[in-house]
Amino acid sequence: MHKNPTNEKAYVPINIFFLGMVFLILCVISLLVGAKQLHLSDVMSSSSEAWLTLTASRFPRLASLILAGIGLSVCGVILQQIVRNKFVEPATSGGLDAAKLGILMSLIHLPAFGIAGKMIGALVFCLISSVFFITIIRLVRFKNAVLVPVIGLMYGAVLSAVAEFYAYQNNMLQSMQGWLLGDFSRVVQGHYEIIYLILPIVILTYLFAHRFTIVGMGETVATSLGLNYTGLTALGLILVAITVSAVVITVGAIPFVGLIVPNLVAMFYGDNLKRTLPIIALGGASVLLICDIFGRLFLYPFEIPIGLTAGCLGGFMFLVVIWKTKK
Repeated sequence: MHKNPTNEKAYVPINIFFLGMVFLILCVISLLVGAKQLHLSDVMSSSSEAWLTLTASRFPRLASLILAGIGLSVCGVILQQIVRNKFVEPATSGGLDAAKLGILMSLIHLPAFGIAGKMIGALVFCLISSVFFITIIRLVRFKNAVLVPVIGLMYGAVLSAVAEFYAYQNNMLQSMQGWLLGDFSRVVQGHYEIIYLILPIVILTYLFAHRFTIVGMGETVATSLGLNYTGLTALGLILVAITVSAVVITVGAIPFVGLIVPNLVAMFYGDNLKRTLPIIALGGASVLLICDIFGRLFLYPFEIPIGLTAGCLGGFMFLVVIWKTKK
């Protein structure tokens, strides 16, 4: 399925440069597109109205898009190394649904704790859910790799059903569906800063990238090379839980980013995370920017939530990856 990474090694810096240029162009487009028209000439002339729009809405939205894209794609690759399955990411392992259930529980039982309560609830439920999912995968040895994400989707559906039933009992069903749709239009100054938690997560992941690559080779190989396999697995799950919680609290659930980006990068550059992690991060941010710009322009001046555009693109790419694997 994957090309020989050594054949592509010399082209990696060139492709990172090209991807970086595309990423910068997407950032400029994202800053200029919106219901309120904003021209580059207004920004260059230091118009106070234009700069207010930029600093209060467009910059926070752009920062959230970039960090969410980087965080979700990095989460996907960490989970894939731990589970040793290319089809696993937070949306196909029940992580997003567990975070939703945790936020709901904190809103009902710890309403006075605000953002901190939601973060703790989402973090605890996401972590427990990931441990439970990995236990299931290791107890049941699947002959077909595609069955793993299918089990994960079923597991997530059960968690989602529990959350919806609990929300219905507490008369919160409609509001829960609204704030978990996956929408960056609500991101404004003062209501998104928790997503900066993703920055240290990405740095830590890069520092441990080589170890996570070895973890992906299996417990026996990792232990024989002197690594603490259980400790690294726990660290990976904690990093994933924090990232997923921060993204879901800020903008809601965004599926499939962690699945399609690492798989596309692995097809061309191999599985050495130390070398491919910058490409995965840039790719994740660029994919979310493309989905967001498309959602803002398709029915302009109205906006399609990014959860729908990312879900459509991700679902299609999911089928392509399965087809390429079978081929």
